[in-house]
Amino acid sequence: MRPPESNQGRPARTRSRRRYRRRLRSRIILSFVLLGLGLTTLFAFLTQEARDRVENTLVEDLMNRNIDEYARRYYVDPARNPAVPLEQIRARVIKRDRFEELRREQPDWYELGDGIHNLSGVDEDGTPFMYKLAVRKTPDEWFFLAYDMSETMRGATQFQRAIFGSVVLVSLLSLLIGWWSAARVMSPVSALANRLRSSGDTSTPEALAPHFPDDEVGQLASALDDYAFRLTEVVQRDREFNADVSHELRTPLAVIKGAVELLLSRPELDDKTRARLARIQRAEQQCTDLISALLLLSRNERGHGATDVGRVVEQLFDAHRGQLAGKPLTLRLEAGAQPLVVDAPESAVTVALGNLVGNAIKYTLEGEVVVRLGEATVEVADSGPGLSAEDAARLFERGYRGTHAEHSQGGGIGLSIVRRLCALYGWQVRVVPGAVRGVVATLSFRPERPSMPAD
Repeated sequence: MRPPESNQGRPARTRSRRRYRRRLRSRIILSFVLLGLGLTTLFAFLTQEARDRVENTLVEDLMNRNIDEYARRYYVDPARNPAVPLEQIRARVIKRDRFEELRREQPDWYELGDGIHNLSGVDEDGTPFMYKLAVRKTPDEWFFLAYDMSETMRGATQFQRAIFGSVVLVSLLSLLIGWWSAARVMSPVSALANRLRSSGDTSTPEALAPHFPDDEVGQLASALDDYAFRLTEVVQRDREFNADVSHELRTPLAVIKGAVELLLSRPELDDKTRARLARIQRAEQQCTDLISALLLLSRNERGHGATDVGRVVEQLFDAHRGQLAGKPLTLRLEAGAQPLVVDAPESAVTVALGNLVGNAIKYTLEGEVVVRLGEATVEVADSGPGLSAEDAARLFERGYRGTHAEHSQGGGIGLSIVRRLCALYGWQVRVVPGAVRGVVATLSFRPERPSMPAD
């Protein structure tokens, strides 16, 4: 069976990345990293915001107090420029007669009103500057107090670098903690998966719960034990039922076979009665083959043998010729130079080919059914009504009956059995519309090779 078209051509690397993102371990690690990164970033932002606000409030309060003190000292001795107690602060007083001179020299100062203003720019030599300017204007004097923010900005830059480093450091620590936590959290889950995988090697699964503490993983192990116990019971009952049914059915079939052979040995039988007994004999053989094939499927074990496929096809043709009911239909076998021999029981090959040949004969009203034997394949081609897209998609589903099966008998499980036999023996089966009309069913006895991932 071909994989869906959406999966073809998809790079294996992309599929691997998607599988990794779906792993619970990677989700835990990613959650720790995102939590650490988010909390640290939020803390850094709030810290930076609080620092800026506190620093701005302190500086403005300092400048307000200093400009008031500067004005007070000026009025004590207007003839002398008073000193400023801080090196970062530069003070200046402009008298009424120099207001116009200030307009020409520093028009930005001239336009400012009372209060504290933030000023920034670039010097003539290209050096950026930033300072706060406190302004107090009276009718006769204007007081200016400038606070150099260069040191403050350098401190803010260093603080931001420290904050960024803290974010990176905490994120790395979150990654390490997440990695360690994921390993601790997933360790019992991985141990449970390993024990569950190894328990499938035996027919009686080992109890998992005693190996784990009474926590979530222990509860999961207990639930798996209960499920495995119930599943083992169901499988055991199914196997016993199949074995009992096969054994009980073989007895009446053996009686029928013996009786038919005894009747066929009588020379006084007329041709009509002999033909009916031969039909009963073929039906008995079909039942025996079907029981043997179903028993192999129920046990999930491969049988061995050297089955001549050409001889099986001839037997199937002989069995179906009596059921043509006068249809103008020709059954033809095209065999190769070498006989096709398959390592499988004749019953399994008969059931697999019998369904394909039987369907071809059932749905073909006229024309021919041709069976071609290849090196390791069998092709069954008919000239029937063909195959719809819906039938092609659902043909091997159990219980599905095709579009042209309205007036035919059957439960729609024949091709489902063929599919199960192919899965058991590693064969491949395909049913497609014919080139002109009809259907072509191909059964390949080559083991199915696993598809290589795209590079």
